[in-house]
Amino acid sequence: MSSIYDTLNAEQKEAVFHTEGPLLILAGAGSGKTRVLTHRIAYLIEEKGINPWNIMAITFTNKAAGEMRERVDDIVGFGSESIWVSTFHSTCVRILRRYIDRIGYDTNFTIYDSDDQKTLMKDICKRLNIDTKIYKEKSILGVISSSKDELVTPEEFELNTMGDYSKKKLAAAYKEYQKMLRSNNALDFDDLIVKTIELFRTCPDILESYQDRFRYIMVDEYQDTNTAQFTLISLLAGKYKNLCVVGDDDQSIYKFRGANIRNILDFEKSYSHAKVIKLEQNYRSTRNILHAANDVIRHNIGRKKKTLWTDNEEGTKIQFRQFQNAYEEAEFIVGDISRKVREDDSSYNDCAILYRTNAQSRIFEEKFVYANIPYKIVGGVNFYARKEIKDILAYLKTIDNGKDDLAVKRIINVPKRGIGATTLGRVQDYAIENEIGFYDALKEADQIASIGKSGLKIHPFVTFIQTLRSKVPHISLEELINEIIESTGYVKELEAENSEEALGRIENINELVTKIVAYEADNEAPTLSGFLEEVALVADIDSLDAESNHVVLMTLHSAKGLEFPHVYMAGMEDGIFPSYMTISSDDPTDLEEERRLCYVGITRARENLMLTAAKQRMIRGETQYNRVSRFLAEIPKELLDSSAGEEKIQDMPKSMVYAQAKSLFKTKAFESKPKPVEKPVGLDYGIGDSVKHIKFGTGVVTGIVDGGRDFEVTVDFDKAGTKKMFASFAKLKKVDA
Repeated sequence: MSSIYDTLNAEQKEAVFHTEGPLLILAGAGSGKTRVLTHRIAYLIEEKGINPWNIMAITFTNKAAGEMRERVDDIVGFGSESIWVSTFHSTCVRILRRYIDRIGYDTNFTIYDSDDQKTLMKDICKRLNIDTKIYKEKSILGVISSSKDELVTPEEFELNTMGDYSKKKLAAAYKEYQKMLRSNNALDFDDLIVKTIELFRTCPDILESYQDRFRYIMVDEYQDTNTAQFTLISLLAGKYKNLCVVGDDDQSIYKFRGANIRNILDFEKSYSHAKVIKLEQNYRSTRNILHAANDVIRHNIGRKKKTLWTDNEEGTKIQFRQFQNAYEEAEFIVGDISRKVREDDSSYNDCAILYRTNAQSRIFEEKFVYANIPYKIVGGVNFYARKEIKDILAYLKTIDNGKDDLAVKRIINVPKRGIGATTLGRVQDYAIENEIGFYDALKEADQIASIGKSGLKIHPFVTFIQTLRSKVPHISLEELINEIIESTGYVKELEAENSEEALGRIENINELVTKIVAYEADNEAPTLSGFLEEVALVADIDSLDAESNHVVLMTLHSAKGLEFPHVYMAGMEDGIFPSYMTISSDDPTDLEEERRLCYVGITRARENLMLTAAKQRMIRGETQYNRVSRFLAEIPKELLDSSAGEEKIQDMPKSMVYAQAKSLFKTKAFESKPKPVEKPVGLDYGIGDSVKHIKFGTGVVTGIVDGGRDFEVTVDFDKAGTKKMFASFAKLKKVDA
């Protein structure tokens, strides 16, 4: 037997050598599951004499399929190209391109993306007189997608409406949607799997041909499969039963996408003679990190019992820090990363910041820009580049001076005002002819003869902007942005959509409100122009070097499958993680899914894990006082290192008087005994020197305090007034007198 198997541990070898019949490999985080799958394929070919043509490996993403293909090619060599390694959807497309004509479609069918789906649904809603203010196109498509995940046909959906008027509307839309797809010879992504199942059930000869082709089937990330995917695999493996599924129920975190954890939990019920092998040896993390992960996840009831262990060193304790607010939390984390790179021979790409919601990235992005530290957001876009943020900012820009034609054009039909492209083109022509801006041309719409009655649709928009302009000197920026949100109905439209994406957008808008409130609090004379200037500075990250050495920011969902030496999990508070929605849910499995998400976050760390929380956090401009996350309480105290002692991990009281909150706000969370310094080592300036700041301009240093981890510098700026900041963030430059 080849020596390549000598590098496997006992359980990995057992999984590789067990080739016949159903097999469930419960692969804990960092236990080498991809290694097992690739070696298992090699063993089937080299030792069992299986033709590569008869082997299939299914993954969830093209990236994972590509990586597995490379590793299979490396280990198997000649003949590996015949092994079918692909995603669920790619597999189905290949099958349908060959045989879909057997169920009434042409083999040159079109695959509709989300924009195509929305356009089609928009037409259907018009045809069926469905009020899209009540039934959003995206919401309807979401219901249809969920139905397809569960293999519920339009006819079955209609039978289940039980006289419910709302469901009848949805049923009619679902029925018409499928009818239009059929007439257009088109499939959406869900149909790729659904129609393959339909093909197999309708044409048993085709099913049997693929069963004979794929005699050995392996499925990665099995905990993420939905009902349709489970059914597809069950059909393909129905004849020979040589089905090997690999997954970890403790990492099932995609319920909102339709994943059904019962598929992996009930595998032995579906396949009564299944063999179960647990891969519990972790090759990634230190013992302390694994102990913390094990202690958190064991609180879940709906799971397969297993305990991760490692031969790695014990490692440092789990770091926990609780701060007064989100700004101090971000400031500390960015400072700690800077210290690691400066003192510990770490690289920026060794560090990752994980959070529950995309909205949490905003403060970190700002801190990284100010600190001149390269970063990259994975699974999301720059906070200020997100559609909903750009829309609201475009309103603010238009109110500020109206010279930004792009901003005006962006919002002229947000919300929809029925102003057509032809009309806007004629307004633009008028602006060019008269050498005026686009907004000024809109104000003169009644003088543009070529647009006729369309000018009546433009007038309310101009009136709205002019009204808000007149209010700017008399109201706060917070009141201004809230009036924009309220008057345009922007958030109400998202609420009506009621999708995961819409909820995320609302959270981002709330975070923008928080940003504007903070700006007003930090500036003695806040102005709309000043706010937009500050945002423009932070948002200008496109010029950053696109090098690989950057700090990674991502949601916990996006982090699955990745690993980093140093991991920071921010926002560890009840109400943030787990979310208020989860805490208030009547379904206990919702909290278990959040706990699995916490487990995923913890097990991303190889060497160091830091958990952070804020005693007070601004949500939609309002200060909230949150208890420390219940998940933190599930980690034994002996595994935690809290710099300020026991009180750091105690829960915040439910009620807090204003005086206490004010006192807390003024206290630095990680401040040690301050030591005034006249000439600090490492800084090229001292007290009395003139310095320049990228944002606040020039000023004079009036104080420097050694806080242990960093110097706190007080500067009296010429225009911005007195500011306190940490030297590593401020990047102050000495100015010659």
